[in-house]
Amino acid sequence: MLRLLLLAALVYLAVQIFRFFNNIKRYSQPSSPPPRLKGLMVKDEICGLYLPLEEALHEKIDGQTYYFCSKECRRRFFEERKNRRFNHKST
Repeated sequence: MLRLLLLAALVYLAVQIFRFFNNIKRYSQPSSPPPRLKGLMVKDEICGLYLPLEEALHEKIDGQTYYFCSKECRRRFFEERKNRRFNHKST
């Protein structure tokens, strides 16, 4: 009976050691790097944030393209542009 208990304990220990080294091998391998965005970085006209061209919102006005990081920055750009035109015409 004692031999059976010792044998069971050794088998259990061997399985645990095998699982331990198997996990070390699995988690020690370098993971693949995150995908890199291709292309240019553009600058938001309002907040100055640089972001990938693929992710930027853009507006083309009078042949010039303006880039924005969010709808809020785009909205502020048009408000400031409208205010500059209004102030410029009134003076």
